[in-house]
Amino acid sequence: MPTPIPKVASSTDSPNVPIEVDVQTVSQWMENSEDWVLIDCREENEFAVASIDGAMLLPMSQWQEVSGKLDSLRSKHLVVHCHHGGRSMRVANWLRSNGFPTAQSMAGGIDVWSQTIDESIPRY
Repeated sequence: MPTPIPKVASSTDSPNVPIEVDVQTVSQWMENSEDWVLIDCREENEFAVASIDGAMLLPMSQWQEVSGKLDSLRSKHLVVHCHHGGRSMRVANWLRSNGFPTAQSMAGGIDVWSQTIDESIPRY
């Protein structure tokens, strides 16, 4: 049975949603739901080398400029990924502190994704 997507809560709720989600669960959500958004917080040059279909590029280095795009995503569950998981963890924590209480970081990033879900994505 697929793992359900966490329900988006109001910013005053404190959901019991883990800060990290594994690549297998994200893969299930890609196949079975539209109630969430995958955000790639890597840089444009990294995105050009390897990317996950459907991911929205919002580079962490430009977060102040691009974070305004998030207002339209308030009703969605957000999952952030980077190369290995460090940057996405920082972004997920920032999101949780700024009105996205169910935001999650994809554990292991695109590197683990390319090893376990889609081997056609280059590793770098």
